[in-house]
Amino acid sequence: MALWDRIKESAASMQTQLEAKKNDLKSGSFRDASMAMCALVAAADGTVDPSERQRVAALITSNDVLRNFPADDLRQRFDAYVDKLTADFDFGKVSVLQEIAKAKKKPAEARAVVQIGIVIGGADGDFDTREQAVVREACFALDLPPHEFDL
Repeated sequence: MALWDRIKESAASMQTQLEAKKNDLKSGSFRDASMAMCALVAAADGTVDPSERQRVAALITSNDVLRNFPADDLRQRFDAYVDKLTADFDFGKVSVLQEIAKAKKKPAEARAVVQIGIVIGGADGDFDTREQAVVREACFALDLPPHEFDL
């Protein structure tokens, strides 16, 4: 199977798993950690151009699991995390990973945050090594083994 097909299949599988847990994913810590994860994946290469920001924002608002929250609220949180990361990536990454780590109190939410990172990273068909690396870092912040997610 080609790498492209495996990436698409993995992202689709993660989305299906997320949808099955949708009713359990309504806390503020899940919302914030998810938006932090989306921003981290979007900025994995150290920059976020306007088209990428728009693409990820569209994915966020169209994601069925994230519809538990108001779209404007999600967008504001995502933009705030992206701004932190683009102002100073290394410093911003520490702050964003701390926000993601808050979801580790609830293992189902922690796993869902990682799955959202994989879905966002694989949405363009190219879950590249930098995106995988930041999702792997998020796994460590959440006390989850990266190999559980094939990272």
